[in-house]
Amino acid sequence: MKTNYKTLVKDGIWDNNVVMSQMLALCPLLAVTGTATNGLGMGLATIVVMIVASCSVAFFKGIITQEVRIPVFVLLIAGVVTLVDMYINAYLHELYKVLGLFIPLIVTNCAILGRVESFSSRNAILPSMVDGLMMGIGFTLILVVLGATREIIGSGTLFANASLLLGETFSFLEITLIEDYKGFLLMILPPGGFIALGFILAGKRVIDRKRNAIAEDNLPDTNIAPIAEH
Repeated sequence: MKTNYKTLVKDGIWDNNVVMSQMLALCPLLAVTGTATNGLGMGLATIVVMIVASCSVAFFKGIITQEVRIPVFVLLIAGVVTLVDMYINAYLHELYKVLGLFIPLIVTNCAILGRVESFSSRNAILPSMVDGLMMGIGFTLILVVLGATREIIGSGTLFANASLLLGETFSFLEITLIEDYKGFLLMILPPGGFIALGFILAGKRVIDRKRNAIAEDNLPDTNIAPIAEH
């Protein structure tokens, strides 16, 4: 069966987004998004894990039996997460200290295990890689948007300490949007994450309803009365 890559892109980023549609991975989402920098770091780590895990499952699916597939999938994901965890600890130690336990907990991310089970175990390597990439990008976008929203409202900055956490390459991201801003502590604390996520989910629902309404308006009218015969 031919893979529709356009559908994979749309599903990963919007239609079947890990957070906005499936409501998965909420624990790391709400825990690490105090700033956009933290969200970006967590998102990049998750993208790597999703791509490698998806490709690995697709590669080995022919020799993995149905009876042991879940333990094997978890083992493959855990191996990838361990390597990512060690890399971040070695080369991005400041980010590692901020994200802490949530990097190893990627192993328990239902979005990754669910996706390799539902898609990668049934498809070839290339479609699985694209699917993992798009799902990871969709998750990262929400992490960054949520983190940026909380950071801007909470402290008036954007991607603060990006150079310290992600390396000097990302120093161009650091922006102070509001000088001498006193801050809004609630948005940086956990309740602020729930509030911001609620607005993001509501925004998606509104956009989807408008899209559906436009699509319905563009449908051809099939209720045309038949011409009477004489």
